[in-house]
Amino acid sequence: MTRGGPDGRTTVVMITHNRRAELLRTLRLLRRLPERPRVIVTDNASRDGTAEAVARDFPEVTLLRPGRNLGAVGRNLAVRHVTTPYVAFCDDDTWWEPGSLRRAADLLDARPRLAAVTARIVVEPDGTEDPVVRELRESPLTGPDWLPGPALGSFLAGATVLRTEAFRSGGGFHPGLWLGGEEELLACDLLRQGWWLAYAEELTVHHHASRLRDSTARRVLGIRNTLWFTWLRRPLLPALRRTGHLLRTVPRDAASVRAFAHATAGLPWVLRQRDPVPPDLERRLAALERARRTSPARRYVG
Repeated sequence: MTRGGPDGRTTVVMITHNRRAELLRTLRLLRRLPERPRVIVTDNASRDGTAEAVARDFPEVTLLRPGRNLGAVGRNLAVRHVTTPYVAFCDDDTWWEPGSLRRAADLLDARPRLAAVTARIVVEPDGTEDPVVRELRESPLTGPDWLPGPALGSFLAGATVLRTEAFRSGGGFHPGLWLGGEEELLACDLLRQGWWLAYAEELTVHHHASRLRDSTARRVLGIRNTLWFTWLRRPLLPALRRTGHLLRTVPRDAASVRAFAHATAGLPWVLRQRDPVPPDLERRLAALERARRTSPARRYVG
């Protein structure tokens, strides 16, 4: 295989909703990658002509149109069409640096129990590092010495290459969470199955944050999903402590009230599906929670 030529090991999967211009920019950048990956886009019921523009300008892209906004589950739909061993998730405002997909596949090829590698994130147009990178680089978790970087307890869907087999064995993204921190539950379930997640400094994703983002709505979903994950997987006492900490520390505003109200309304299905992790995994989750309390990337603002 020519190292600089096409690489058929990885498929890029994206979800989008009403961000036509940004999606088209990202697709242009992906088209230029030396790996020439197959790209699958799930259009979550955009009303701005997104699907029509993709079909016209990028006929090589596999376009899925479920007819409604599936949120993160749109990625699950796309992965059904993936035939490669690895799937690279990419948001409509992020793109992979040339060579990173090839290197990610190399890392996963050499490590059969490694489920995912998460890349360094560079914020555009300034070229600065995303604050979350420090959190990834300084992860408190330990792992086997064969990992390519620090062991992680979760991943970022816009900056991660996953083993397709692992994604499917973990059940994909949970439909109940819809969107917003949806990675945490899947990551936890992968760790429970014995998979490993790692940060890989040598991989790079670029992120040019969308100007169409509703930061307040995303904060509501983020708090709600943090609570739901906590109630679904943490043992009783840690779940109560985590809930109490959030009650004390989230901004005291209407968005936080909405988030807790939505989370409480979902308690019936959450309790039906509740399945706390064993003690060894809980110790890892507790270590992550302590580290995140001081992370500048974990502030509930917006």
